[in-house]
Amino acid sequence: MSLLAIDIGSSACKAVVFDASGHVLAQHSAAYPIEFPRPSFAEARPESFWRAVCEAASSVTRELNEPVHAMGISSHGESFVPVNASGEPAAPAILNQDGRAAAEAEWCEQTLGRQRAFQITGHVMHPMYPLGKILWMRKNQPEVFSATSKFVTVIGYVLLRMGLPPLADYSLASRYFAFDIMQRQWSNEILDRCGLSHGILPETAPAGTIAGKLSADIAGQLGLKAGTPVVLGGHDQPCGAIGSGVIDQGSITDSIGTYECLTATSDRPNLTEANLASSLNTYCHVVPGKFVTLAYFPSSIMLKWFHDLLYRNGSGGSESAHFAAMEREAKAGPSGLLITPHLIGTCNPEFNPHARGVIFGLTPATDSSDVYKGIMEGIACEFARLATILEKATGDFGDIRVAGGGSRSQLGLRLRAALTGKRLHTMECSEAVCLGSAILAAVAVGDYASIPEAVHEMVHETGVVEPDSKLASSYEPQLMQYERVRELAVGMHFHEKRRGL
Repeated sequence: MSLLAIDIGSSACKAVVFDASGHVLAQHSAAYPIEFPRPSFAEARPESFWRAVCEAASSVTRELNEPVHAMGISSHGESFVPVNASGEPAAPAILNQDGRAAAEAEWCEQTLGRQRAFQITGHVMHPMYPLGKILWMRKNQPEVFSATSKFVTVIGYVLLRMGLPPLADYSLASRYFAFDIMQRQWSNEILDRCGLSHGILPETAPAGTIAGKLSADIAGQLGLKAGTPVVLGGHDQPCGAIGSGVIDQGSITDSIGTYECLTATSDRPNLTEANLASSLNTYCHVVPGKFVTLAYFPSSIMLKWFHDLLYRNGSGGSESAHFAAMEREAKAGPSGLLITPHLIGTCNPEFNPHARGVIFGLTPATDSSDVYKGIMEGIACEFARLATILEKATGDFGDIRVAGGGSRSQLGLRLRAALTGKRLHTMECSEAVCLGSAILAAVAVGDYASIPEAVHEMVHETGVVEPDSKLASSYEPQLMQYERVRELAVGMHFHEKRRGL
């Protein structure tokens, strides 16, 4: 048997086919363009999601010797698509990185109350969440708002294209800032205070629900057979937690991608005052009855910026090959550079969209490998801060399972392990999000009796990176200096405001 997992990311769609043991049989990625029509706006054409799903799925299925017998779908959070009563887009998709609703987000927090909203949603209000953008649309694009029947998730839109109901699982519904995570339903209190009806939000269901089966026409576009079950996955981070085997109380995973996210699993949401002060997200897991608590920051986006700066004209070689070369050329010991990865602001604990990236310590002798290593050091410093915040919230932990594209960097793993004192467990499958969706699909169609059974058979560890105390000692001065530079990066917006910028 084989299982197809589709993960719709912030800029590309991945399709990965797994066998019953969780080993990768084929994979393909298809990108789609992001549009920035105005400052703070980030949009995508909904059709581009569907085209990418079709391209990625049909590409991997052509490589198989046997048909796929189930597929699961996961996606990034917060992005949504306004659709009309016919299920067609009423406007472009508004993406999670879109910041147009800053004023509406502030209004929501003042109106609902920061503490009360956190107790309901497990989140601290931020312009990324759909609720504020829906209110922005009602005010600034009333014709689009009136034409919209539902604001569906990206998965919901893809399901509509498949002729299936646009369900949202509890984890993605949680990312709207309008979902009651304890009751697992849309919050009457929040929607009433905002003057919104329940009808504009999608129907919710548990992750692992079979949304339906593919018609012959749609199956043909995906390279699948008619009648293939489509299983509802969820938000990429909790799906990645399953794909890393993080399903029990107190277990931790680190997903290293555009954003780096530390995820802890728990039996109840962490709704304490301390977690509110650190702006932690705590919400529904894709494992029934479980919750996740997230601490995250912009990570690989800094590496991508640096790569694009160096190779803007498309010189030969892939991004991974360029970074591997710089990693080989990097000098031993601390780089002497202090680099904060906050090109688009901070996440936990401040959630400050005005924070800026800082590079300190450049000299005429600094070369590209020095800057690369400095970025990796800055990311590791930020990771260490986050691990401390999460540990205070969820309790002590000594082990972290790592996955995602960034887990391929041995330099990055050594630095993270040294600066945190944690053991990092590397996984055989770096595509943990897709593996998590495949696990949900396998359980949904009866290949395994439960998620724990499927995890036991499909998730495989390849090694452990132990913390190096000598390396940690060499970075102690740099870690302290990083904190001072970070304070500058986070506080820069105050100076901008005083200058009237």
